[in-house]
Amino acid sequence: MSSTSSLPAPDAPERVRTITAGGRTLRVSVRQGTDPSVPALLMMNGIGASLEVLQPFVDAVDERRTVVRFDVPGVGGSPRPVLPYNLATFSPVVAAMLTRLCIDGPVDVLGLSWGGGLAQHFAVQYRHRVRRLVLVATATGTLMVPAHPRVLSHMLTPRRHRDPDYARGIAGEIYGGTMRTHPDRAARALHSDSRLGPRRGYYYQLAASAGWSSLPFLKLVRQQTLLLMGDDDPIIPAVNARIMARLLPHARLHLYRGGHIALITEPHELAPVIEEFLDS
Repeated sequence: MSSTSSLPAPDAPERVRTITAGGRTLRVSVRQGTDPSVPALLMMNGIGASLEVLQPFVDAVDERRTVVRFDVPGVGGSPRPVLPYNLATFSPVVAAMLTRLCIDGPVDVLGLSWGGGLAQHFAVQYRHRVRRLVLVATATGTLMVPAHPRVLSHMLTPRRHRDPDYARGIAGEIYGGTMRTHPDRAARALHSDSRLGPRRGYYYQLAASAGWSSLPFLKLVRQQTLLLMGDDDPIIPAVNARIMARLLPHARLHLYRGGHIALITEPHELAPVIEEFLDS
């Protein structure tokens, strides 16, 4: 076990460390907030992305709020898993991680893309741990209105995370929004100061959600939920958000003008929407 599991002092800089939780070794970052009365924000990232990719949004989040993010096994700085995992078996790892970080009260959870599936599962499996839920550019898994097959084919490989030129070339087609006119933003978002784990980590993460769907249990999500979806998202067509808004008991839908990774490329436009929801 790591001996650095305690949170830093409120005025300390963001701290990155490796901890063991639930039998998994994870690289974790904690940006300690200035107001301990504000629930921490736990962020769950998209497929193949290290925690550094979320930095633009973290920088836009109010400094009162503690922000926790992590690399899933085999991605970024977390070592490759010895055994495969799925969303049901990984949720206990996330809960154990919070305990190791001495975060005992309910947290707010934000899930982006693949992380939105994990966030949905975590909110049901660990209801007492989650105060509010923010689902960004995500859907219900296998049972959803799918993307175009050409878009899905690009998602079957981690190449866009490893080859900036390739990421630049396909950015508009798979991410939409401002990536259609500024594809360099996608290359920078995926590669600037990022860490790449072994390719196998990407495939473990892909397999973790294979065959999974939240449709059978969406009505069990009792938390207030913000659905944040782009009107030009080739990976997650916006109709999925409208379906989820009907099925979730306490959902608010915010449809923004933009694509799949606007949370990262245009964080100052979306952070205020999320802050208002969390504080309301």
